[in-house]
Amino acid sequence: MKNESVAVVKREHTKLHLHLKKWLEKAVLDYGMITAGDRVLVGVSGGADSLVLLDLLASPMVFIPEFTLTAVHVNLGFAGGEKDAVHIEKEIKARVEDCVLEKTDIGPVAHSEVNRKNPCFLCSRLRRRRIFEIAAARGCNRIAFAHHRDDIIETLLINMFYGREISTMKPKQSIFKGKLHIIRPLAYLEEGLIKKYAGERGLAVVPNRCPTSGTSRRLYVKELLRMLEKDNRQLRHNIWTAMHHVKADYLL
Repeated sequence: MKNESVAVVKREHTKLHLHLKKWLEKAVLDYGMITAGDRVLVGVSGGADSLVLLDLLASPMVFIPEFTLTAVHVNLGFAGGEKDAVHIEKEIKARVEDCVLEKTDIGPVAHSEVNRKNPCFLCSRLRRRRIFEIAAARGCNRIAFAHHRDDIIETLLINMFYGREISTMKPKQSIFKGKLHIIRPLAYLEEGLIKKYAGERGLAVVPNRCPTSGTSRRLYVKELLRMLEKDNRQLRHNIWTAMHHVKADYLL
């Protein structure tokens, strides 16, 4: 599944690589994310998280059964996106043979005058719909997104603060009556370790070109957690643990 040089093999066997692979495989096994013969489509935005996910899934597995891997990059059409796509294509093709690279106008449409109130929602919806269509065309029954533990924690708070509900991302989610599954193999991994591994591997991470990325609700929640962690270093761990110990009898 992967073309690699001797130098790459040596770097893969670092302590950090083995740590990330261990917890990725544990998440996959705990939630039954991948079974023998699955065709897995990996969404690659070009950020550190998605490139690391692709890099790990394209490397030899120890406990996960054999599966087929396809990568997709949807260029959202922001300025600079075409230049970024060149680097992303190089990273993808160094790891998988089957890939889809597609340019769209999803970003500008989502940020147009008729959709000023919630560009992130529409952008995400249109991007996912296109990924679902590509998965169907490629015969893939699993879509792997690079959301990690911090994303899951932050989503819980975003949904509570702004969505008025207690919910978050699931490590494995069945959609379209079970015909397709969204999986998140990085669910057990911390964002800091993922970023560190991306640097260790020298991955060509591209910047987020979205014009509203610097003022998003997720960024606000992320900064809020960092501030609160100054007084409680176990804060994220405590929130993560709390999601596994829900006392429904004490909720309204």
